[in-house]
Amino acid sequence: MKGQERGNMQNILVIGFNTRNIVCSASRAGYTVCSIDAFCDLDLQECAYSSTFLECRTIQELHQLEASRIKAQMAEFGLDFDALVLGSGLETLDHNEFSCPVLASSPDAMQKASDKLYLSKRLEALGIPHPCCYSPEELDAIEYPVMVKPASGGGGIFNRTARNKQELLAILEELHGLNPELTEKTVVIQEFLEGIPSSVSLLSTKNESLSVAVNEQLIGIPWLSRLPFAYCGNITPFRTDQAEEMESLAEELVLDFKLLGSNGVDFMASKKGPVVLEINPRFQGSLDTVEKAMNINLFEAHAGCFKGELPEKPKAKCFAARGIIYSDRELFIDRKLMDLIVREKGTDIPSQGTVAEPDGPLTSLFAYTSTREEAVLSLKRGTNRIMTFIENQKNEKYLRFAENM
Repeated sequence: MKGQERGNMQNILVIGFNTRNIVCSASRAGYTVCSIDAFCDLDLQECAYSSTFLECRTIQELHQLEASRIKAQMAEFGLDFDALVLGSGLETLDHNEFSCPVLASSPDAMQKASDKLYLSKRLEALGIPHPCCYSPEELDAIEYPVMVKPASGGGGIFNRTARNKQELLAILEELHGLNPELTEKTVVIQEFLEGIPSSVSLLSTKNESLSVAVNEQLIGIPWLSRLPFAYCGNITPFRTDQAEEMESLAEELVLDFKLLGSNGVDFMASKKGPVVLEINPRFQGSLDTVEKAMNINLFEAHAGCFKGELPEKPKAKCFAARGIIYSDRELFIDRKLMDLIVREKGTDIPSQGTVAEPDGPLTSLFAYTSTREEAVLSLKRGTNRIMTFIENQKNEKYLRFAENM
């Protein structure tokens, strides 16, 4: 939608916990993009016309964020925005609070799609394979092992497995201690499934949906994160004989939930076939690899959905992989580390002087190759260079400290 085709829409505000991929996609499409983001990474600042910090660092703070604060930050940019785009953490923001159009599904549709308990009941009604879910009142009827996760959001950070009732009760207590909002009423206890985590990236209008790509998800990869179920990136495309069935189920679901624009459906590719795990009613973490592998601009396509337009189904041009490196300690980002990440052609580049939290995301690396194996090997090598550098820095600091004792 260049020039006249996109009408008068030019100035875009993207708001969310981590918006870098959306902002850069919109910038590549020729829009003037501003961002309110929790990280304001170096590459986000380079893509954005202007950016400012989202003053929230936790899920609780996001839930308490008032529209009046967002509108005050919007005014500080000094632009008249033609549209607002919602990223992770702010999917259910009230559209009526803003004078410009919001390029997102309705808050009600997004709330229902994000709620794993509601989704489970809807999948049951539609006859779509999904994990069996248990309510807190059914503790004595549970068949173990089970997965315990927040009913909405989380990125896998709070996901835990329980092999018996004692472990389950201990996990519920642990999660509540980590986040007071996580109680028996706000977590999901579901059947633990074996298989390959995957997802379908889709575009949808009011009447049609189109699967753009099937992605392999990297979950709890030991050389990227210490957390067993953390989202560590993905590889596009995912070559599997279940791909066509996944696409069909995903297209049915986004239309049933009345979702618009770019959305994702997570699956487990199991021995019995694809099983739906959850819906992500927003831009997904796979945006970068989908764009590169499928040669498509997802922001442009997302905006087109709100005019009732879908692109032609793209074909994969290469394998694109993203690996999210999590910090294994509290880590001060000095100039040397930042420069190394830049040399590795990383994205989500932390600014000098910031601090990466223990088990928090540090940066993302990418690989674009002709085979899946080459892509994974490239990510491993880049990750190893960065982690070796960090370890060497730690040892140097310890030696200097010891010498001064």
